[in-house]
Amino acid sequence: MKLRRSVLRAALALVLLPLLTPAGAVEPISLGLAIAGAAASALTGFISYPRLYCYFRECCLHRHDQRAAAALQENLDKKLFGQHLVSKVVVKAVRGFLNNTNAKKPLALSLHGWTGTGKNFVSKIVAESIYKRGLQSKYVHQFVATLHFPHAHSINLYKDQLQLWIRGNVSICPRSIFIFDEMDKMHAGLIDSIKPFLDYYELLDGVSYRQAIFIFLSNAGAEKITEVALDFWRNGRTREDIQLTDIQNALSVSVFNNKNSGFWHSTLIDRNLIDYFIPFLPLEYKHVKMCVRVEIKSRGHTVDEDIVSRIADEMTYFPREERIYSDKGCKTVDAKLDYYYD
Repeated sequence: MKLRRSVLRAALALVLLPLLTPAGAVEPISLGLAIAGAAASALTGFISYPRLYCYFRECCLHRHDQRAAAALQENLDKKLFGQHLVSKVVVKAVRGFLNNTNAKKPLALSLHGWTGTGKNFVSKIVAESIYKRGLQSKYVHQFVATLHFPHAHSINLYKDQLQLWIRGNVSICPRSIFIFDEMDKMHAGLIDSIKPFLDYYELLDGVSYRQAIFIFLSNAGAEKITEVALDFWRNGRTREDIQLTDIQNALSVSVFNNKNSGFWHSTLIDRNLIDYFIPFLPLEYKHVKMCVRVEIKSRGHTVDEDIVSRIADEMTYFPREERIYSDKGCKTVDAKLDYYYD
């Protein structure tokens, strides 16, 4: 009798599931499948209701922290080129944060470098390592300065909307991810409106933000990063010799004092609420060729080294005299391949 009640409760939960969630949020499940699944759960004790629920619908905190860290490491190793600092710091920062059961504040990463060096790509990989749907996940929220906050005269409205949006989403899912792109185009002072959410508060109006992740993307500071990279190159040292300590402090100061950074005199920097300023080094000729090879393979073609070299040669490089770094990184590789594989 006890077993029968268990089966009926589980079956009822599955049958009612579509009624308790927004229309269209869950794929239709037949009554027979629901009852069969419930019976299997009750009889074996192996499939719990939450696990079965998350099989059909994305759940907050769905992927195990260890799996997320492993996926992040694997994808960065395979797909990110020429960014040894990024791979090392991002993996350590995200892994440590996910494994910390008593975090004192949200994780805040600020990614800096020229266009095409991999900032958006890395934020996408971080999102995919935690949520299978990545940037399409309902728990990952992306803001683009020129799209979502275009008018300087509406900054007070934007501040209110941004605070409400973050509060509402973290209330639904503590492990929400917020990505702010084009920080160098964001109006000064706007980003400071989220300062309370990044601080060391246990609760704000009954909500804890300590499991959330904030990622900021910006071109600001790219000049300083290039300056350090060039100094190493001109002194006969490899880019792999560059350590985070060689750049991070100078980078944070540069961003703080840059009126076009979005972080200009920001309290997030002044109060040390950004955990890591992560520099993306400018990409060299060899890295562009790596990007081309990966893109060719992703299209299902055999790599043709002649095409690889042609595309890399078509890129423009700086400084003008040395021609070391691609001025667009790998950003235009996809478009250039269309010419060869139409």
